Amino acid sequence: MTVLIDWPSWPAHGTVWGHLVSDESLDELHAFAAAAGLPPRSFDLDHYDVPVHRHDELVSAGAVPVSYRDLVRRLERSGLRIKGRDRPAKAH
Repeated sequence: MTVLIDWPSWPAHGTVWGHLVSDESLDELHAFAAAAGLPPRSFDLDHYDVPVHRHDELVSAGAVPVSYRDLVRRLERSGLRIKGRDRPAKAH
């Protein structure tokens, strides 16, 4: 099982956010997220958005901390990455 987490560096909604991914399967990612109590609404097609205050807890639960660059590289290699151009347009 390889669930990866980067250091939160994306500001939004009054906090800073990072990403939680699996480099093996979405089933693995969803199982980890459910066990950690992450809300389903934080899933964004190929990753979960996680606030900075949850980072250390998720690492303690088994997520492997990596750089954002390594996280994206490994997600791409897994075939699970959904690129920005392939994401549906957000409703305003």
